[in-house]
Amino acid sequence: MTDRILRFGVIGLSRGFVLTRPMFLGDPRVRLVAAADPRPEARAAFEAEFAGRAYEAAADLCADPEVDVVYVASPHDLHVDHATAAARAGKHVLVEKPMALTLADCRLMRAAAAEAGVRLLVGPSHGYDAPVVRAAELIRTGRFGALRMLTLINFTDFMYRPRRPEELDPAAGGGVVFSQAAHQVDVACRLAGAPVVRVRAQALGWDPERRAEGAYQALLTFANGVSASLVYSGYGRFDTDALMGWVGELGQRRSPDDYGAARRRLTGGDEAELKRLRAYGSGPAAEAERVGHEHFGFVLASCERADLRPTATAVEVYGDAREVIDLPPPEVPRRGVVDEVWAAVVEGRPATHDGAWGEANLAACLAILESSREGRDVLLPHGGDEP
Repeated sequence: MTDRILRFGVIGLSRGFVLTRPMFLGDPRVRLVAAADPRPEARAAFEAEFAGRAYEAAADLCADPEVDVVYVASPHDLHVDHATAAARAGKHVLVEKPMALTLADCRLMRAAAAEAGVRLLVGPSHGYDAPVVRAAELIRTGRFGALRMLTLINFTDFMYRPRRPEELDPAAGGGVVFSQAAHQVDVACRLAGAPVVRVRAQALGWDPERRAEGAYQALLTFANGVSASLVYSGYGRFDTDALMGWVGELGQRRSPDDYGAARRRLTGGDEAELKRLRAYGSGPAAEAERVGHEHFGFVLASCERADLRPTATAVEVYGDAREVIDLPPPEVPRRGVVDEVWAAVVEGRPATHDGAWGEANLAACLAILESSREGRDVLLPHGGDEP
């Protein structure tokens, strides 16, 4: 047993960091020692809470000799610059999804990490969620026969949460495909245990005030023959948390009485100010009661002899008899992320969510957009089904 602590620096103290902050506060294997953000209020809040060093420029954080791992939580279009700079400074890298906006940028990031001899991981994402991991383990046992089909459905209010203009600009990585399909593809790949080789999809947008794609339907085929149906809408009407026992995406307790709250807030307030208030350092951090694991909506894995449903609190098995494998709420949110980073950096073990995984995830997301745009199947060169 080692008493080593992984010392993290974070680039970007906005919403992504706010959601991952409880992990850093709760897991004794990691410590936040530095941060970089252009906002002075965010830097001041970081210094007060973590007693660490706060920099205005990402380059200064990458040069900090006490940082072992850089967590890149900056806007999507900056991932490539920040991840490559960290790797070239000799730091291991954990980069938020999507890994980048182009496959060429993914390859630059992977090459920089390989040349520097550091580890590159992509996350957090919902493929790390404990119920998904447990369901994948059950599928791999073969106890229920081969996996044949996956069904993933998520309806949220994503499009009506406060956004910067670029978050609604597809050219800058805005819209639900880059931000949300990345999660669904990750979950589907974790359960299928094989790469995506074919995509047929329709990406949709029907609010002229929010110009990016806000919904999609996609049919994915994997190299092992598994088929996955992905449905997502961020238009704030039906809420899939109704199918999850009113446990929210972060494992927090939800109420059906909150219906329409995001749209009402947006209608009655200044969007830029509402966005600012969600960022770290702009107000007290919201501490929601966690009653379950994080999740990404309804998921059903159909094997030959049973259907497996990972929920926020269990894996439900519908075979010849119904079985419920309870999973108590995690003591540390996103512990699986630390588990994987620790295994890769400290123990030298292969990572599931490595750079190749992140690149393949982005390829599937780009294929959703390409298939929708061109009205055809898109074949991906990750299995034996190349064009």
